[in-house]
Amino acid sequence: MAHGPAVTGMRFFLTCDPGNVRHIFSSNYTNYPKGTVFAEIFDVLAGSFFTIDGEPIRRMRAKIHGILSNPRLLATMASCCLHKLRQGLLPFLIRMATTGAPFDLQDVITRFVFDITSMPLFSVDPGFLSPDDMPAMHVVDAMDTVMEVALFRHTVLASCWKAMRWLKVGSERKLAAEQAVLYGFIAEMMEARKATRNSGDAGEQKDQVAPDILSFYVDDPDYNEHLLRSTIVNYLVAGRDTIDSTLPWFFYNVAMNPHVVSGIREELAPIVASGKASPTNGDDTTVIFHAEDTKPLVYLQAALFESLRLYPPGPIERKTVVSDDVMPSGDEVRAGDIVLISLYAMGRMEGVWGKDCREYRPERWLSDDGRKLCYVPSHKFLAFNSGSRMCLGKDIAIMQMKTFAASVVWNFDVEVLEGQTVEPKLSCILQMKNGLMVKVKKR
Repeated sequence: MAHGPAVTGMRFFLTCDPGNVRHIFSSNYTNYPKGTVFAEIFDVLAGSFFTIDGEPIRRMRAKIHGILSNPRLLATMASCCLHKLRQGLLPFLIRMATTGAPFDLQDVITRFVFDITSMPLFSVDPGFLSPDDMPAMHVVDAMDTVMEVALFRHTVLASCWKAMRWLKVGSERKLAAEQAVLYGFIAEMMEARKATRNSGDAGEQKDQVAPDILSFYVDDPDYNEHLLRSTIVNYLVAGRDTIDSTLPWFFYNVAMNPHVVSGIREELAPIVASGKASPTNGDDTTVIFHAEDTKPLVYLQAALFESLRLYPPGPIERKTVVSDDVMPSGDEVRAGDIVLISLYAMGRMEGVWGKDCREYRPERWLSDDGRKLCYVPSHKFLAFNSGSRMCLGKDIAIMQMKTFAASVVWNFDVEVLEGQTVEPKLSCILQMKNGLMVKVKKR
């Protein structure tokens, strides 16, 4: 238990105990909401499913579940991912392999992920990743600022950052400017979406148009303009930040462990031999792997989960205590206490993961024969949250990451340049502070 400034009476309970996590997220979850302070910190997401608690979140999650389980929307998401691989990522990597020039892989991944997140959301491709043109990503910079300032808000008294916001100084001034950029991007995409739909075949039936996520919200009377905008930001954050933060760490880890690269390629080889992997742009030596082919690949998924264990996208979870309670560990918490769960620390605890907890070892996720993924409870592996807050887009994120990783690992050797400092950035999202400079070679 830690204490805030004496005059505030604030108390913080910090834990990495899986038993406590299960209690907080499942057994007694109603006593541990995110709370009003959390909602204020993430005011750009006000009213969306990221910030609300209680009955509203249950209703909202039911709607999201219905949207993300829609077969036509899922097919659209898979199609967008393949399109961006075929027309954007792989041609770019082929060009970089030909020139031998170094580039920031994290930047490329960010562009890819933002495009494939926006396309099913708006039915519009922002075009941040193309083979020859890499436009400025002001909206991505804005989203990064939102998460960086949110971390700062977590670390100071609310009265402090609210005063900064009122005075329009420091990080709050920067945040206000970047929020305007973010909202401007959303307005631009909404207009582009409207134009795209209005320019369609007049005789085309509405039910024949490929759905986008906004289709499920724009005519819903429960969503006013403000809530719709917050919901869009929430989808952008949820769709982008998990994959965007995980894949750079994944490629860094596998580059440091060549035997993992060999294991992934060994698992991919039968797919290529069967002819299921599609050649790209008429190049028979470069192939794309489809979602249905990568779904059963357990070693690739284990390698991704191992990166998520060591580098969880959201390194800290925050909860508020409603009523006095006793944790399974025997620790007492009082109403009003703030609970902080460090996913980053929990992934490195010997008592949870064994003596090799700091090693990158995908095999820990596999059965003895290597054919199945072992079950790991969510209160031990919290990368996709747990209990009533379990990530509804988990399977979609895994599909997109596996499709991306398989296509890159099979077609290219990725070399991480020596001499760079690879470390996490101070943010609510565990991105790399300085990017990841690499060179690629065509196999």
